[in-house]
Amino acid sequence: MDTVNVQEAKTHLSRLLARVTAGEKIVISRYGQPVARLVPVNQIPHRRVGGGWEGCISMDEGFDDEIPEEWMAPVEP
Repeated sequence: MDTVNVQEAKTHLSRLLARVTAGEKIVISRYGQPVARLVPVNQIPHRRVGGGWEGCISMDEGFDDEIPEEWMAPVEP
């Protein structure tokens, strides 16, 4: 992963975008500290949305019942 400063990124943005399109990842830094990352769009993780399995999963009766005492007792070696 290559690192460039803000001024270099502003000056050579088209060149950097071409490199990113080819699969590279580039970090942009300000005063030596990383502040942004250029990555190909297809590598940006998608935010997960809950509820996709709704109606597809069911729990057996008694799933929420109390755990039997003998299951909670310590096991002797």
